[in-house]
Amino acid sequence: MTLRLRDTEATLEIGRRLGRLLRAGDLVVLTGGLGAGKTTLTRGIGEGLGVRGAVTSPTFVIARIHPPLGDGPELVHVDAYRLGGVTELDDLDLDAELDEAVTVVEWGAGLAEGLADDRLEVTLTADPATEERTMEVRTVGERWSASEVEALLSEGSGT
Repeated sequence: MTLRLRDTEATLEIGRRLGRLLRAGDLVVLTGGLGAGKTTLTRGIGEGLGVRGAVTSPTFVIARIHPPLGDGPELVHVDAYRLGGVTELDDLDLDAELDEAVTVVEWGAGLAEGLADDRLEVTLTADPATEERTMEVRTVGERWSASEVEALLSEGSGT
């Protein structure tokens, strides 16, 4: 499915909706160029999950854990940009947290797919002339119903 997001607030809102859909054990693999909205979407996911701490671009930290404020799962936010390959991702030992957390991996295409058979693969593209973004979502595995994800995300998406 493909969504057009008119601005940063629409990207945050889609992230919030996605966060309310996600549960412990879920993996989201984010792809997109610099400034495409990966961290903005992740910030919305954190708000939707109700986690503690500001979700920011993990520039100096490869993985950051945001504990839940309530009964929900924690958010593990990973920046795979500086990783040299799957071995370095494996060295982060994300599998230890995977069942108990929602894991979002920025720059994860080609690296993070092996972490889970069930995942959402999200590609963001920014229009350089505007704040508009295109968000493509691909569901992988039995956990996800493409029609349910599409219905949740497209409702009032700012398109």
